[in-house]
Parts: sequence; structure tokens; C-alpha cells
Amino acid sequence: MGKETKTKPFVLRIDPETMSAIEKWASDEFRSVNGQILYLLDQALKKSGRAAKSGDKNS
Repeated sequence: MGKETKTKPFVLRIDPETMSAIEKWASDEFRSVNGQILYLLDQALKKSGRAAKSGDKNS
């Protein structure tokens, strides 16, 4: 529940093959494509040590 509820929309340009792979992956994990992309970004940020700390105002 600690997640911020505000989101910032933006346009993402992605090649058709990558989009197709993400759509399939999202479907396999019962997520929306948007949810899958957010999940992947979150995992990449955590892995790189760049995930926002709870309490950071710049997230």
C-alpha cells in the first residue's frame, strides 16, 4: 500500500517485435502490457540499485 498512486503518462516508441514479446509475456503472467512494463522497469531499477527509497520525494 505504500506505493504512490499518482502516475505520469508518456509516449513510448517500441519496435513491433519487442512489443509482441512484451504482450505475450504480460499475458503469460496475467498482467496488462502497461503493468508488465512497469514491473520490468521496477525490477531493473532494483537490480541496478537505483530504485527510489521509501520516503524519497523524487520518485
